[in-house]
Amino acid sequence: METLVIALLAYLFGSIPAGAWIARTYGVDIQKVGSGNTGATNILRTLGWGPALVVAFFDIFKGGIALLIGRLFGLEGLQLGLVAVSAVLGHNYSLFLRFKGGKGVATSMGTTIVLDPLVGLMILPIGLCVIWLTRYVSAGSMVGAVSAVIIALALGRPWWEIATLALLALLIFWTHRDNYRRLQAGTERRFGEKVQPEAPAAQPSS
Repeated sequence: METLVIALLAYLFGSIPAGAWIARTYGVDIQKVGSGNTGATNILRTLGWGPALVVAFFDIFKGGIALLIGRLFGLEGLQLGLVAVSAVLGHNYSLFLRFKGGKGVATSMGTTIVLDPLVGLMILPIGLCVIWLTRYVSAGSMVGAVSAVIIALALGRPWWEIATLALLALLIFWTHRDNYRRLQAGTERRFGEKVQPEAPAAQPSS
């Protein structure tokens, strides 16, 4: 029961839509701009580096803090895996956004860093290098997710950790399914490409 309660709390904390709330302070409904996702990449394209970095750090933080709370209460093994997945599901399907949200990359990174710091620190440069080489954030995200599973296998990590990382990777591939199609079609937006928010409709003069 304690595990389920903490997993529920992880989902609720993961649901906090920092991207959507920050965008609102700029008068932007981020779900109606660009990809419609609330993550840092769409915030970067729409609002710039400052808001994007705030959103990225918070999304990483909420994934990591969920695992730290689980460990504080003595959870381990598959229990921690459940907490990690719950936090990412909260981000992807936020209770505050009618079960819509982001793509779970930053939150997955936060959970991975706390779950296994070595694996987390190893996949970070891999993902960044792919983004730098291809200019596609989606490509770096998917390659990083697969790399986490491969590295965990190579390091002989326990089965529950490998299963957790594999499930997180599957979630990332699921949320990036449209990006994958655009990559195949050559229509995927490149890193740093701007998206202009629509101006509010003008009110008719009386």
